[in-house]
Amino acid sequence: MSRHKSTHFERDHGFATLDHLLVNAPWFSPLETEVKGRVRAEMWEQSVPANAALLRRGELPNHWYGVIGGLLKWSTTTVDGRSTTFGGMSPGSWFGEGTLWRGLPVPADVIALQPSVVAVMPRHTFSWLCDTQLAFTHFLIQQVTERMYWFMEGWGTYRTLDAEGQVSRALAGLFHPWLYPHGSRYVAVSQEEIANLAGVSRPRCNRALKRLEELGLLKLEYGGLTVVDLDGLRREAGC
Repeated sequence: MSRHKSTHFERDHGFATLDHLLVNAPWFSPLETEVKGRVRAEMWEQSVPANAALLRRGELPNHWYGVIGGLLKWSTTTVDGRSTTFGGMSPGSWFGEGTLWRGLPVPADVIALQPSVVAVMPRHTFSWLCDTQLAFTHFLIQQVTERMYWFMEGWGTYRTLDAEGQVSRALAGLFHPWLYPHGSRYVAVSQEEIANLAGVSRPRCNRALKRLEELGLLKLEYGGLTVVDLDGLRREAGC
């Protein structure tokens, strides 16, 4: 992982630059000009290769993150190799506030499912914003609330969903109106990556995607898919 300048990848798969991401961030626009300048000066971009970890379970949190481009997931792996995925982070999403507030080791891995670029805010900047900027704190409270309800609903419906429902929910999660408000209807993601997000096998994911395409909810394309009927996808997921 490394700090870097923007490349062709970011132009095709996200917000192009940290500056572009900030301009579109709902917490950034209410800040005074001087505050914006300090925040921008103290942040940087970091690249994360596919299958590499941005964070590992057990590490102490030191940063808050925003996704400029790519796709990442929160997941844990047991000692016997079983993996549980809690969700994905697509361009425009911000994450890590809970671990910073708690000050305890990170409870899960954050893995890049594809080459990704994230915006990094150091702990001291995050804490300063929390202490001095009410709009920023309000954003974080709303975000934590939305994420909590999304996980609660997922826990309540997971045992009743078949593979189609689990895949639908994983995809619908990438278009959450608050957590991922800028998600494009086209998602550059492989079926293996979707299977990882949904927590199902690759063959089950493939069958589920074909069925969802037959229902007119999405269109499978080379290198990704396009969501045609987001409301229908959410209904299929029990959202």
